[in-house]
Amino acid sequence: MILQNFIVFEGIDGAGTSTQLDLLKTNKLAKDFLFTAEPTSFYTGKFLRQMLKGDVPVTNETAAYLFAADRNEHINGSLLIENENHLVTGVKEACLSGKVVVSDRYLFSSLAYQSINCSPDIPRRLNSGFPLPKLLFYFELSPKQALERIQTRLTKEIYEKESFLNKTVDEYHKILEEYAKEKEMKIIVIDATKSIDEIRNTIWDNIKGLIN
Repeated sequence: MILQNFIVFEGIDGAGTSTQLDLLKTNKLAKDFLFTAEPTSFYTGKFLRQMLKGDVPVTNETAAYLFAADRNEHINGSLLIENENHLVTGVKEACLSGKVVVSDRYLFSSLAYQSINCSPDIPRRLNSGFPLPKLLFYFELSPKQALERIQTRLTKEIYEKESFLNKTVDEYHKILEEYAKEKEMKIIVIDATKSIDEIRNTIWDNIKGLIN
């Protein structure tokens, strides 16, 4: 199932997805959009963020289940909006009501990250029932460049290691190749080494076609 009006930004940490989401929020033509992210800011997502910082050690399989649980609330939960345009839960309800929803990360992250240290069958099975976005932007950047960008962050996450991210990028490429067969979902690969403005223009050029 394709969820119309749903747009997703994907890429490894440091690729620039959050930066572009924040820039899109300032676009006057996107003033009625709703913006969100995974892990969510709901209770399930807050727990996941503790796990990502290494505060709550769990098995790789448990992590896959936790991400899927948070995603279920994100997509199928009741509509919950904070600060006018921040969607906490209820993506499906928002999209079906005609709202455009833009998410920083989605199920593709789980397929890429969780497939490395546990059986790929687990994240695939857990995420098989979720709808796909109409637009998927994948930010292409090497792990080395990504880690250079985020080295000044005060908080490090458990996945921020070059060897792990190299495998993650390989998984992302496999996923993009697989989902390219989904004709109703458009995949746009972004060269994340380009300037912020160039990337912003590329993103908006593609989003305009969705909302016009």
